[in-house]
Amino acid sequence: MRIRDVRAIPVSVPTLPESQVSLGFGRSVKRDAVLVRIRTEDGITGWGESHHGRSPGTIAHLVNAALAPLVTGADATDVTGVNMGLHQAQLTGLGLGTAAAIAMSGIDIALWDIRAQAVGWPLYRLLGGARRAVNAYAGGVALGYQPRGDLVDEVATLRADGFRAVKLRIGDTPHDDLARVAAVREAHGPDLTILTDANTRYSVADALTVAPVLEEYGVAWLEEPLSRYDVHGYRQVAGASRVPLAAGENHYTRYEFAGLLDDGAVRVPQPDISKVGGLTEALKVAALASARRLSISPHTAGTGINMAATVHFLAAQDNAGYFEADVSRNAALRTELTSQPYEWRPDGSVLPLDRPGIGVQIDEEFLAAHPLIDAPGFA
Repeated sequence: MRIRDVRAIPVSVPTLPESQVSLGFGRSVKRDAVLVRIRTEDGITGWGESHHGRSPGTIAHLVNAALAPLVTGADATDVTGVNMGLHQAQLTGLGLGTAAAIAMSGIDIALWDIRAQAVGWPLYRLLGGARRAVNAYAGGVALGYQPRGDLVDEVATLRADGFRAVKLRIGDTPHDDLARVAAVREAHGPDLTILTDANTRYSVADALTVAPVLEEYGVAWLEEPLSRYDVHGYRQVAGASRVPLAAGENHYTRYEFAGLLDDGAVRVPQPDISKVGGLTEALKVAALASARRLSISPHTAGTGINMAATVHFLAAQDNAGYFEADVSRNAALRTELTSQPYEWRPDGSVLPLDRPGIGVQIDEEFLAAHPLIDAPGFA
């Protein structure tokens, strides 16, 4: 089953003013993604997703100009061989680190989609899993900086939809962040699981101020309080409270995760399958975490391809944590570009799709109608 052609397609969708959210990155003005389509000589088409990396045109060009020629003609079922070749030729041989890992991710996901379609199985079964429920929390580009009353109301709507866990965006100022967390806890009581994400926007001093108070509010994790490079700072913050630190969406390949987990400060690893190197690398990261008795809660963002593949992935792990369910308003990359990426359950969990492969359908007319907008996604 030979690979006939590989094509990365960048897509951009402007965010309507009423749906724009302010968080640590700024105010969202558009959503980007890079879809990777692989077709085989046997007529099977697989879809993957590479994270946009805040420069979707660059990621797509790297796939099309540098990586596609390396894999065209290869056996599409030999995912290990393709990955070994890409690692040697691009990631370790020539570098480009982050961009290469992101670009490789879309190819890898598409190949797993092809393999599962070829045998007629949903992806979770090919990965060794079952159609088991995965706990989900309300996340994505949502629950950002806003008046406390509005945030409390947004959480109430999500709880009415069945969510039992939500992720609040912090990283604004310690005072305002803690006031928002306190308001949500007071309004919604102890039964709600509250997670927090600072998007790397704290100083060490800020994080040391916030962490003990988050413990008082019963927060279940503090995500990315600092830059991924501040290893010493993470150690300091980890010792300041019993709130577990979460990180990983900005770590790439099993090699970076090995160092992250060996360091011991981060207790909730969060690889993104569209960034870490694809499903092949994510499986290795999950094994590293399992050996340390840690659950894995992947970061998700982008389109229904990433979301669907992540649920399949979690349904096949012995250390599955949370699935991040994107609850962004007017999220066309989830609701229009692809079909529904998972099955929602009223108990706050999700099920993987039960169709061959990843199981989502792509609206190629929508894809063609939303070409790259070569501008920043946050204002």
